[in-house]
Amino acid sequence: METTPKSLRLQVAIFGRTNVGKSSILNMIAGQDVSITSPVPGTTTDVVEKSMELLPVGPVVFLDTAGIDDNSELGGLRAERTKKIFDRADVAVIVCEPELWGRWEEEIAAAARKKGIALLAVINKTDFITPSDAFVEKVSLAAGAPMLCCAVNKAKREGMVAEFKARLLALTNAAKTQPVTIVGDLVNHGETVILIIPIDKEAPKGRIILPQVQVMRDLLDHGAMFLTATEKEYASALNALSKKPALVICDSQVVDLMVSQTPPAVPCTTFSILFARFKGDLSAYASGAATIKNLRPGDRIAVLEACSHHAIEDDIGRVKLPKWLREYVGGELKIDTFSGRDLPADLSAYKLAIQCGGCMITRTEILNRMGKAAAAGIPITNYGTAISECKGVLERVLSPFPEALAAYRSARNSAV
Repeated sequence: METTPKSLRLQVAIFGRTNVGKSSILNMIAGQDVSITSPVPGTTTDVVEKSMELLPVGPVVFLDTAGIDDNSELGGLRAERTKKIFDRADVAVIVCEPELWGRWEEEIAAAARKKGIALLAVINKTDFITPSDAFVEKVSLAAGAPMLCCAVNKAKREGMVAEFKARLLALTNAAKTQPVTIVGDLVNHGETVILIIPIDKEAPKGRIILPQVQVMRDLLDHGAMFLTATEKEYASALNALSKKPALVICDSQVVDLMVSQTPPAVPCTTFSILFARFKGDLSAYASGAATIKNLRPGDRIAVLEACSHHAIEDDIGRVKLPKWLREYVGGELKIDTFSGRDLPADLSAYKLAIQCGGCMITRTEILNRMGKAAAAGIPITNYGTAISECKGVLERVLSPFPEALAAYRSARNSAV
């Protein structure tokens, strides 16, 4: 679990006013000084991330935010960054002091409820002031039964951490919505899958990219076998098997080759489509891809990249995908690329949003992005579905996913 990517870890955000002990609570849980603590308000100036193994909860990332009531010169910017954390968080922990629950805490609780984020209130500094029954009831009504805590009491640390873990485990088990497998439900124990992995400039030297590694591990976890080949050796790989593979998976850039060489009876899809299902809503992405046929030269498209990698000369999101879209449309398109976690302020200015595979961010963050597109009234798809649509093979690679295929056909038939 120590090598679990951040994108697959539970994201636990710690919110609260300045100097209520947010950083002290994180240090208590970690058992080490992760965040600087000080009686001076505004000590935490930006989000502090800490990855750890919190058994029996599992791999987590704690997000220690700046005080929501920070009135310093940079307080406004810090507060905005704190609010953006709601797009990433799976669990929101509100830290407060005894007898101090007001506008700020209510705003955090309301934002968490609006986003559907699991909520845990922690009343800290209870060694100094014992919270009244009326105060505990007030917090309970807003955020559920609170945990009473004194983060700096080392003698009670073990018991407080145990209670925090138990609360977190109960919340996350109740709210768990992410599919438990990337590909394991599509194959049976002992079956063989062929993985087509091009070795191009995007393949890191001596390694393969993260989504491909994760698919391999998922297949191993489900007792399936896999045979890897580049697109040049794919036909030979097929012929080498005495029995047809249960599934073929390829990199999206060679999806047309895979479809042309794969027997009709053999299911096939792409790594990006698998992650569209694992990290987001594949049916919504499929519906969004169906609207590509409505694009016209001059239309604006927002490409949403989750990471801020250095673009290479044949970058999939900045070079190849725009090229295929322009060829499909038959003219120039206005394509804006947004990297990292910075999304355009007004998505409604675009005809379509195209999300990358999202291997570097969580399902929660992907779904929030999809929600923002829906709120702006524009369709959203992802790299894999968009590329397959441009190449005319999307129906084939959606065949392992009947619901998504039905959504695509419905949207395609209604698109005008």
